[in-house]
Amino acid sequence: MTEAYLNAPDEHIDWIKSIPFIAVHLLAAGAFFFDFGWQEVVLCLSLYYVRMFFITAGYHRYFAHRSYKMGRVMQFLMAVGGSLATQKGVLWWAGHHRHHHRYSDQPEDVHSPRRGLFWSHVGWILCNKYDETPWDNIKDFARFPELRWLNRFHLVPPVLLAVGLFLVGGWSWLFWGYFLSTVLLWHGTFTINSLMHVWGRRRYVTTDTSRNSMLLALITCGEGWHNNHHYYQSTANQGFFWWEIDLSYYVLKAMSRVGLVKDLRTPSEAVLKRNRIADGHHDVGLLGPLQEKVAEGAARARAAAGKLVDGAARPVTTAD
Repeated sequence: MTEAYLNAPDEHIDWIKSIPFIAVHLLAAGAFFFDFGWQEVVLCLSLYYVRMFFITAGYHRYFAHRSYKMGRVMQFLMAVGGSLATQKGVLWWAGHHRHHHRYSDQPEDVHSPRRGLFWSHVGWILCNKYDETPWDNIKDFARFPELRWLNRFHLVPPVLLAVGLFLVGGWSWLFWGYFLSTVLLWHGTFTINSLMHVWGRRRYVTTDTSRNSMLLALITCGEGWHNNHHYYQSTANQGFFWWEIDLSYYVLKAMSRVGLVKDLRTPSEAVLKRNRIADGHHDVGLLGPLQEKVAEGAARARAAAGKLVDGAARPVTTAD
């Protein structure tokens, strides 16, 4: 089934459509043709984390999961901030993410790493199958005309950002602040689709392969607590305990204190204690049965190899 899905015509990489994506990667290297300066490094990292916040807190936790509330103006501004990340329109992004949670690690999942890390990281974006916005998955926000407009013209904010950086700081700011920062931002975000389903630790039993990682949580403003998130999806926080750093939630908490957002959902104590993986229980989600099949196949291969070696030393009889 996996091979059939990957070989479907609309799941092949469209190299013509992918030219802008590849070009941005090549242009990111232009940053290193300028004299190194800490101002450019700070600019690059600042725009990385600011835009990562809008993706994680806006596109993901608000538009995909409705884990808190805010007014219509603030809602639009949050969507504009997410658009600056150049990850397509807000309704496209949130609609596909809802589909991912509905079918996580099942054959219908748009970016499960069970179909390969490359596919889950970027392959699904570079093919034509998922170009359209899944309107049926995002009807609640699709009723706002300003969000439909922004979803259609999602390139307007990042183009304005790039032009603004050039006008203020010249070519150096353009390459460091937009191209390099955007490439880092893309792959930081994409690791949650790929690495966070194959690498890390699991606290809660779920029907998928989601995992937790402090390292990726630091890189993605808290999204690295992915097993927590798949276990209980409707919360504004993904770091459930004090040591689980979740920068997006800290900013949302501050915004709630000044009235920009409200009603942040968080898990109850009862939720935090349920479905914990017992000590010594090696739960690995849906990969468990797969690993068992691999182990069984390896055992059969070893047995067959042993019989061949043994058979080379003596004639094969009917007892064999």
